[in-house]
Amino acid sequence: MGCGTKEPKITQLCLAAIQRLMSHEVVSETAAGNIINMLWQLMENSLEELKLLQTVLVLLTTNTVVHDEALSKAIVLCFRLHFTKDNITNNTAAATVRQVVTVVFERMVAEDERHRDIIEQPVLVQGNSNRRSVSTLKPCAKDAYMLFQDLCQLVNADAPYWLVGMTEMTRTFGLELLESVLNDFPQVFLQHQEFSFLLKERVCPLVIKLFSPNIKFRQGSSTSSSPAPVEKPYFPICMRLLRVVSVLIKQFYSLLVTECEIFLSLLVKFLDADKPQWLRAVAVESIHRFCVQPQLLRSFCQSYDMKQHSTKVFRDIVNALGSFIQSLFLVPPTGNPATSNQAGNNNLGGSVSAPANSGMVGIGGGVTLLPAFEYRGTWIPILTITVQGSAKATYLEMLDKVEPPTIPEGYAMSVAFHCLLDLVRGITSMIEGELGEVETECQTTTDEGSSPTQSTEQQDLQSTSDQMDKEIVSRAVWEEMVNACWYGLLAALSLLLDASTDEAATENILKAELTMAALCGRLGLVTSRDAFITAICKGSLPPHYALTVLNTTTAATLSNKSYSVQGQSVMMISPSSESHQQVVAVGQPLAVQPQGTVMLTSKNIQCMRTLLNLAHCHGAVLGTSWQLVLATLQHLVWILGLKPSSGGALKPGRAVEGPSTVLTTAVMTDLPVISNILSRLFESSQYLDDVSLHHLINALCSLSLEAMDMAYGNNKEPSLFAVAKLLETGLVNMHRIEILWRPLTGHLLEVCQHPNSRMREWGAEALTSLIKAGLTFNHDPPLSQNQRLQLLLLNPLKEMSNINHPDIRLKQLECVLQILQSQGDSLGPGWPLVLGVMGAIRNDQGESLIRTAFQCLQLVVTDFLPTMPCTCLQIVVDVAGSFGLHNQELNISLTSIGLLWNISDYFFQRGETIEKELNKEEAAQQKQAEEKGVVLNRPFHPAPPFDCLWLCLYAKLGELCVDPRPAVRKSAGQTLFSTIGAHGTLLQHSTWHTVIWKVLFHLLDRVRESSTTADKEKIESGGGNILIHHSRDTAEKQWAETWVLTLAGVARIFNTRRYLLQPLGDFSRAWDVLLDHIQSAALSKNNEVSLAALKSFQEILQIVSPVRDSEKPETPPVVNVPVPVLIGPISGMSRPFIRTDSIGERLGRYSSSEPPLVTDELEDLNLWWAAWNTWYRIGSESTKPPITFDKLTFIPSQPFLTALIQIFPALYQHIKTGFNMDDLQKLGVILHSAISVPISSDASPFILPSYTEAVLTSLQEAVLTALDVLQKAICVGPENMQIMYPAIFDQLLAFVEFSCKPPQYGQLETKHIANAKYNQIQLFAPAEWVALNYVPFAERSLEVVVDLYQKTACHKAVVNEKVLQNIIKTLRVPLSLKYSCPSESTWKLAVSSLLRVLSIGLPVARQHASSGKFDSMWPELANTFEDFLFTKSIPPDNLSIQEFQRNENIDVEVVQLISNEILPYANFIPKEFVGQIMTMLNKGSIHSQSSSFTEAEIDIRLREEFSKMCFETLLQFSFSNKVTTPQEGYISRMALSVLLKRSQDVLHRYIEDERLSGKCPLPRQQVTEIIFVLKAVSTLIDSLKKTQPENVDGNTWAQVIALYPTLVECITCSSSEVCSALKEALVPFKDFMQPPASRVQNGES
Repeated sequence: MGCGTKEPKITQLCLAAIQRLMSHEVVSETAAGNIINMLWQLMENSLEELKLLQTVLVLLTTNTVVHDEALSKAIVLCFRLHFTKDNITNNTAAATVRQVVTVVFERMVAEDERHRDIIEQPVLVQGNSNRRSVSTLKPCAKDAYMLFQDLCQLVNADAPYWLVGMTEMTRTFGLELLESVLNDFPQVFLQHQEFSFLLKERVCPLVIKLFSPNIKFRQGSSTSSSPAPVEKPYFPICMRLLRVVSVLIKQFYSLLVTECEIFLSLLVKFLDADKPQWLRAVAVESIHRFCVQPQLLRSFCQSYDMKQHSTKVFRDIVNALGSFIQSLFLVPPTGNPATSNQAGNNNLGGSVSAPANSGMVGIGGGVTLLPAFEYRGTWIPILTITVQGSAKATYLEMLDKVEPPTIPEGYAMSVAFHCLLDLVRGITSMIEGELGEVETECQTTTDEGSSPTQSTEQQDLQSTSDQMDKEIVSRAVWEEMVNACWYGLLAALSLLLDASTDEAATENILKAELTMAALCGRLGLVTSRDAFITAICKGSLPPHYALTVLNTTTAATLSNKSYSVQGQSVMMISPSSESHQQVVAVGQPLAVQPQGTVMLTSKNIQCMRTLLNLAHCHGAVLGTSWQLVLATLQHLVWILGLKPSSGGALKPGRAVEGPSTVLTTAVMTDLPVISNILSRLFESSQYLDDVSLHHLINALCSLSLEAMDMAYGNNKEPSLFAVAKLLETGLVNMHRIEILWRPLTGHLLEVCQHPNSRMREWGAEALTSLIKAGLTFNHDPPLSQNQRLQLLLLNPLKEMSNINHPDIRLKQLECVLQILQSQGDSLGPGWPLVLGVMGAIRNDQGESLIRTAFQCLQLVVTDFLPTMPCTCLQIVVDVAGSFGLHNQELNISLTSIGLLWNISDYFFQRGETIEKELNKEEAAQQKQAEEKGVVLNRPFHPAPPFDCLWLCLYAKLGELCVDPRPAVRKSAGQTLFSTIGAHGTLLQHSTWHTVIWKVLFHLLDRVRESSTTADKEKIESGGGNILIHHSRDTAEKQWAETWVLTLAGVARIFNTRRYLLQPLGDFSRAWDVLLDHIQSAALSKNNEVSLAALKSFQEILQIVSPVRDSEKPETPPVVNVPVPVLIGPISGMSRPFIRTDSIGERLGRYSSSEPPLVTDELEDLNLWWAAWNTWYRIGSESTKPPITFDKLTFIPSQPFLTALIQIFPALYQHIKTGFNMDDLQKLGVILHSAISVPISSDASPFILPSYTEAVLTSLQEAVLTALDVLQKAICVGPENMQIMYPAIFDQLLAFVEFSCKPPQYGQLETKHIANAKYNQIQLFAPAEWVALNYVPFAERSLEVVVDLYQKTACHKAVVNEKVLQNIIKTLRVPLSLKYSCPSESTWKLAVSSLLRVLSIGLPVARQHASSGKFDSMWPELANTFEDFLFTKSIPPDNLSIQEFQRNENIDVEVVQLISNEILPYANFIPKEFVGQIMTMLNKGSIHSQSSSFTEAEIDIRLREEFSKMCFETLLQFSFSNKVTTPQEGYISRMALSVLLKRSQDVLHRYIEDERLSGKCPLPRQQVTEIIFVLKAVSTLIDSLKKTQPENVDGNTWAQVIALYPTLVECITCSSSEVCSALKEALVPFKDFMQPPASRVQNGES
C-alpha cells in the first residue's frame, strides 16, 4: 500500500522493508504476486527504477516462490527498464536481466538435482509440434523453457508467448543473452529433450537466417546495379552470431551434427577474399577457437569427413585457411593505406611488376626489424597475438563496438598462422598420445598374456579383440584426420616458409612440418610423409635447385595443380626466388654438367638443421623417405664442400677444381657442428630397428647409384657422400652386421665396378675396410664358432673376383694377403673362398696376373695340402684345372696338367687317411642333411667321397680334353685314358657307373658339341714354319680327329671293361647312349666322322651277344630302355617299347616261369631293338633333305648311304619277330629318302652308269634287296604279317613314279642327266648336284610290283587296302604322259603291266563287288583309260608309220580288254563307270577329237582301226537283243542317246563349215568324219528296225527323227563322197512317213 502512494520517500522505505521481508523468506506465493504487480505500477510511473530492479532481484534470488505469470511479469519489468532514457538505469537493467535469466536457469538446475534420484518414465515427445506443450516439465524447467523460447522469438523479431508486455528489444542484447545461457547451462539442453528440440528447431534456423546478409554480400559489388539492394553485414550482430556459433559447436556438437556442418561451411565461406576484412578477421578468430581443441576437430572428422556423402568439413577448414593465407599474399587488401606504400604498386592479383628486389621500397635497404612474411612484393608483419595453444580473440570480444573496427595489417595473417600451428600441435599431440596408449596397451596385453584391460568409460572387462577393434577404429580416424588436412597444411606452410623473414616464425613452421612428417610416418601414410619431408628438403636447398628426387615425389606431382576442394581452390605456389635472406654460403651445385654457383641462405641452413633433427629423432618412421632426406643432405654437403675422411666421417675440405666455395664466418663455425651432427645421425643408426635400418641402407644405396650415374663418362670429382656414409653405418652396426651385410656389400661391389677411378677406389676401400673390420671385430659368439658369419664376411671378397678393373683386383689380392698373414691358421671353412679368389683370375687379365696367381697355387699345392681340410682338396683340383684352361700361355696349361698328376699321386699315397677323413666328414654331413630332411648334394653323389675326388680329377681332365688347343686336348686325353687305366683299380665297382656316365659320356657329349660347332675357316699354317696337312687345316677337321679318337676310346673301354659294365644294371641305357653318340657322329656333316661312326656301329653290333661271366645277376635288367631323344621332327616317332605283341608281355611271361637264361635273349633282343632305333634315326636324319641349300649344304655320300642300307638286312634277321607296320613305314621313309639323294658332280663319273646302260647303282640294288628280304619274310611269316603287303606295294609304287617324276631332294636344283626331254631347262641350271637316272630303277620296281600282285591279289589285306586302285593310279601317270615320258620304254611297260594286272585284278574286283571295297577304283580306271586312249601328248615328229600302227594296236588291245573283261559284266559294275566307258567308246568311234583346227591337229594321223573297234563295241552293246536286266537296257539307251547327240553335233558343224568355206574344199579329215557319221546313222536305223519294238525307247525314235532336217540341210554339199553317203542315210527315213491319224473330238473333225 505504501508503494501505492507513489510518493518517492514512502516508496523508498516500503521497498526497503519489502526487501528485508523477502530476504527472511517469509513471502508466500500470493504475496510475491502482489509485490510484483505493485512493482509493475511503479515502473509504469517511472519511479525508483533502480530500487525496483534491486527488489526484483532480491525477490527472485532469495526464494523460488515466483513462478509462471508472475515470473514473466518480473522479467518483462526488467526488460522495460532496460530501454529507458536513463543510461544508468539501462545498464543496471541489462545487468539485472542477465542475472535474472541466470537465476531462472539455476533454479532449473537445482530442481533437476533434487529430482535426480527419482527415476521417471520419460514421456515420448510427439514431434513436439505445439510450442506450448511443456506439460511434462517441472515448474522451474517450464519457466526456463518459456523464457528461452521467447528470447528466440524476440531475436527473430516475433511476438513473445510468455513475456507479455514487452515493448522493445534489440537483437544484439538478445543474442548476448542466448549466448550466455548456452554457454553457462549446456547440461540443461543436453539432458532435456524439450530444450534440445528448441535448439534444433529455433536457435539454429535463427542463426542461419541472421547470417544471410553476410553470405550474400560481396565486397566491391555496387548495390545500385543489383535489383534488390543487398543488406550489408552488420558487425555487432555478425560478431555475436559467430560467438553463438562457437558455443553451439563447442557444447552441442553431438546434438547438432547437421547444423554444425552448415555453420562450419559458412565459417569457411566467410574467409573468402570478397568478404569484408573485419568479417574475415572475426571468422579466422572463430576458427582459431576450434583449432585449439583437437578432440573437437577429431569429432568433425569422424562425423563429416569419414561419412560417405557428407561434406569434408575438416578438410575444408584446413584448405580454407590455406586459401585465406594465400589470398592475403595475392590480393593486398585495398583501402588499407599501409600496404600500398610497402608494395611498390598495388594491382589486384598481386602480380608485382617491379624488379625482383624492390619488395620493400617503404623500408630502407631491406633491413627489416619487424618479424614479417614477404612474398612477391607483398609484405605482411607478424603480430604476437596469443600464447601458444590458447585462442584469445580480439574482435570477437568487442561487444561495445557498433562500427566494424579497422583491422591492423598482418592481424588476420597472424591468427591464421597460429591456427595452423595450433592445429598441427593439437592433432599431433592428441594422436601421438593415443598412439602411445595403444602401444603400451598392446604391450601390456602381450606381456600379461590375454589379461583383460579395464576401459575407463565403461567399467567392464574388454577382451583384446575389442581393443583391437577400438584400435582399428581410432587408427582409421587418425589416418582420415591426417589425410584430410595434410594437403592444405602443406600448401599453406610451404608458402609461409618461403615467405617467412623471421627466424622464430621459420622455426615454428619447420617444427610444424617436422611434427606432421613424423606423425604421418608413425601412421604409415607414405604420400603425406614424403610430401612434408620434400617441403623441408626444398627449403634446405637454394631456390630452383634441380634435384630430381624432390621433383619426382608426390608433393611435386601435386605441386602445380590447383587442388580444388568444394570451390576452394588451393594452389601450391612455387617458391619465389626473391627472399631477403642473408646469404651465408656460395658453392657448386652437384650436377653432371658444371653449372654456375649457388647460394645458401641462413634459412637454408635452418631447414637443414630441421632435416637433420628429423632424421635423428624420427629415423625409425622415415622408411622410404630416407631417400629424400639423404639426397638433400648429400647436395648440401656438396655445396658446403665437406669431403669424406677415414671411417667415413665428413670433414671440411675442398677439391681443387671449380671456383672455390665461399663460406661466411657464420657458416664456418657451423660446419664442424653440422659435420658432427651428420656423423651422429649415422651413429644413431645403431638404435634403429632392423626395418628402418634397411630403409636407411636402401636410401644410401640408391643415392650412391645416382652419384654413380652422374660420375659416368667424366672424370670429375664424384660425390662420395653415400659411400662414406654406408661405410660409417656398417662400422657402427657391426654387432648386427648380418642383417645389413648383403645389401651393403652388394652395393659396394657395384661401386667397385664403376669406371670413375676415384669412385671405384672408395668403393673398394669401404668394402675391404668392412671385411677386415668384420673379421677382427669381437663377435658374440666368436667367429671360430660362427662359421656361417665368417663365410658371410669373406663372401664379398670372393665376389670382387667378378670385377675386371686391375686396381680393384690388386686391392682384393692385398686384402687376401693380409687375411692369410693374420688369420691363415684359422681359415678353416674360409679356405674355399680364398682358393676361389686365386682361381678366379681369368684369361683376359694379363699374363703377369695369371703367372702370379699360378705361383700362389703351386705354393698351396706344395705347402698347404696337408693342412687344409680334405674337403678342400677337390677345390684345389678345380683351381688347378682352371689354370689348365687358361690360354694365355700354353706352358702353364701343360704344367697344370702335370700338377693334376702330382695331385693324383698325393691322393694315391695318402689314400687311406684322405678316405677316412672324407668318410667322417661325409657321415657328419649326411646326418645334418637327414635332420634337415634334405638330400645331401655334392657332385657325383652316390659314389663314396674318395671316389668322388677321383671323379673330380677325371672330370677336370675331361674338360681339358675339349680345350680349344689341339695339343692340350691330345695330352689331356692321353692322361685321362691312362689315369683311368692306372688308378681304375682303386675305384669301387659301383663308381664305374659314374665313370661311364659322368666322365666318358659327358666327354663324348662335349666333343660332339664342339665338333659340330667348330669353325670351318681355313687355318693358315701355324706360326712360323709349322706346316699343317690339308686334312687338318680347319678347326673342324682338327675336332673331327678328336671326335674319332674319343669315340674309339670309349668304344674300346666298352669292349675291354665289358665284364665290369654288364652287371651295372643299366647297361642297356649305357648302350643306348653309346648308340646315340654313334648316331650323332654318323649324322655329323663330316664324311670322315660319319663313315667311321657307321664302321664302329657295325663293330659294336658284333659284340651284342657276349659270353657272360659265371656270376649272373639274379634279376633281369630293366627292359624299358629310354631312347635318347633327338632334336628334330622324328623324336616323337621313337619306338614305343612296351608292345602288346612283343617284349612287354614276354617279359611278364618269362620272369616267372622260365629259367633265367632267357633274360639274355630278352636283353639282347632289347639291345637289337635299340640298335634298330638308332639305325632308323641315322637313316631318317641323314637322308632328310635340308630346308635351304647353299654351297655349304652337306649331302651324304653314296658309300655312306649304301653302307647304311646294307646294315638293314642283317639287323632285320634279329628283330623280325617284333617288326610291325610302324617300323615298315619308318623303313620306307628312309629307303625313299636315301634313293632321292643326289650325287655331287665331281663324284658322278665314278658312281653313275652311262645313260645308255640300264644299270642300277649299288645303292639302288641295296634298296631293292632290302624290300626283297622283307617280302620273302612276309611270305613265309605268320598270317598277321601279311598286313604289311600293301605298305610294300606303296613303297614300290612310289619308286615306279620316279620314272616320270624323279624325286626332289628338298629344294635342291639338280641336273637330270637322263631327263633331257622331260625338263630341258634344268640342263643349264648351275647345279652342283646330279640326280641319278631313275628309269631303270623305276622299271625294275614296276616288274616287282606286277610279280608281287600276281602272287597276292586275293590276300585280304591287299583287297582291303585298295592296292589295285593304287597300282592303277600310279600307272595313270606314265600312261597319260605317253609320248612325254622321259623314256619311251616306260609307258609301254606301263600298258603291258596294266593289262596284266587287270586280267588278274578285275575278277577279284567283281567277286567283291557287293562289299564296296573297289568302288573308288572304277572312276580311277575310267580316267586312266580316258587319259591313255585320248592322250594330250603329241607323238614326236620322227615317229614312223609302222611305229604309229604298233602304238595304235596297243590302243585296240585296251578296247578289246574293255569289251571282253568289262562290258559283259556290266551288272556287277557301277552305272557311272559304264556310262564313262560308253562316252569314251563313243568319243573314240568318231574320228575328230576336237572342234578347233590348230596346225598341230591337222597332222594327227587318224586312228581308223581304233575308231572302228570303238564303234563296233558300242553297237554290240547297244542292241544286244537279249535284255536280261533293266540295267542292260539302260546302258543301251544311254549309249544310243550319246551316239545320236554326237551325230547331230558333227552334222551341224559340217553344215556351218561348208557354208563358211565357200569354194575351198574342207579338210580331208572332216570329210572322212562326216562320211563316217552318215554311214553310222544308216547302220543305226537298220539296227533299230531289226530290234524288237519293246527294246527301243520312244525317246530314241524322237531323237532319230530329229536328225532328218539336219540331214536335209546337208544336200547342198559339194563333195561327191558325202552326197552318196547322204543318200544312203536319207532313204531309210521313208518308213517314218505316214498320213496323220484323224482324231474325232466332240463330233468335230
